[in-house]
Amino acid sequence: MRTLLLALCLLALPLSAAERVISLAPSLSEIMLDLDAADLLVGVLEGDEHPAALAHLPTVGRYGQLEFERLLQLAPDLILIAPGSVPPAQQAQLQRFGIDLLIVEPQRLDQLGDAFVRIGERVGRMEQGERLAAEFRAELHALRQRYQREQPLTVFYQVWHQPLYTIGGEQLIGDALQVCGARNLFADLPQPAPQVSVEAVLARDPDVILGGSNAELSAWQAWPQLHAVRRGQVWAVPDRGLERPSRQMLGAIEQLCERMKAAR
Repeated sequence: MRTLLLALCLLALPLSAAERVISLAPSLSEIMLDLDAADLLVGVLEGDEHPAALAHLPTVGRYGQLEFERLLQLAPDLILIAPGSVPPAQQAQLQRFGIDLLIVEPQRLDQLGDAFVRIGERVGRMEQGERLAAEFRAELHALRQRYQREQPLTVFYQVWHQPLYTIGGEQLIGDALQVCGARNLFADLPQPAPQVSVEAVLARDPDVILGGSNAELSAWQAWPQLHAVRRGQVWAVPDRGLERPSRQMLGAIEQLCERMKAAR
């Protein structure tokens, strides 16, 4: 009985703050910077998207493909993971190594505030995490108030053009569209990034079409019957930070809302 009580007490103890952290997503690296915890980062994924302030850090592989030998040499005691950044088989392998994993998967903007707190607690920056979450929620509320519309716009958000991919329901970008007084054209689809047909877009006839670049969007000019094309409301997303869930997303949302103010 004494052994059991001792084990229960140990389980009840808070986790000690991580001292060597690897981030496997640019957004999570940005959150570490926002928490004043960049000094704890010892590795990141390879790529151009991670913050310039972290360019000196060693990389531990590419998106979807870790290099375990290099990662283990860095001796992390916490790895931050975003959905899709690590395949399930590699996640399981990391767990077998006994490395602590924190999977951050906000599906709504309000949950992003919770993520700041969770990460802050794990890296010994609880106060900074709570402050960051409060500031984020206050600024988000202000944006919602400023850009609300009586009649929401319908928006087709093009993730890729060949084949045609968009965003489904319960996605942060869809929530960002709502902040701007709009709604995702395919919010009823459960997949995170469903493939759709041109015919499906024509049938739903969005007010606005958004995408990665004007080159990727140019094919829509072949369909002048679309409301978005007829009104000249086929636009490149002004700031791709919209796709990185961190504090900077507020600025990207504001730019998007400003772009969409003129939509009819």
